[in-house]
Amino acid sequence: MLLIRCPYCEAERPELEFTYAGEAHIVRPADPSKLSDEEWRDHLFIRSNPRGLHYERWRHQHGCARFFNAVRDTVSDKFVMTYKAGLPRPSETELEDARS
Repeated sequence: MLLIRCPYCEAERPELEFTYAGEAHIVRPADPSKLSDEEWRDHLFIRSNPRGLHYERWRHQHGCARFFNAVRDTVSDKFVMTYKAGLPRPSETELEDARS
């Protein structure tokens, strides 16, 4: 079982308490009405699927119920770090510090 650290509760909890909420840092178009049907489809449904580090949104469903972001390695399925929603992506230095 994976343990996920909620940045709000500041505790590692079993993955069963959390719900995956999609890719993090997706920017909504300023004026969606100006997009073609294909562009709108791509915005809604096409996501990156990288091998390695992936930025994700999670929700502590059975805890504080808040959304937060996580950096997870898709190869090892390990969570590198979690951080509060609304914060920018961590820098390379912050990721290296979290890995050590």
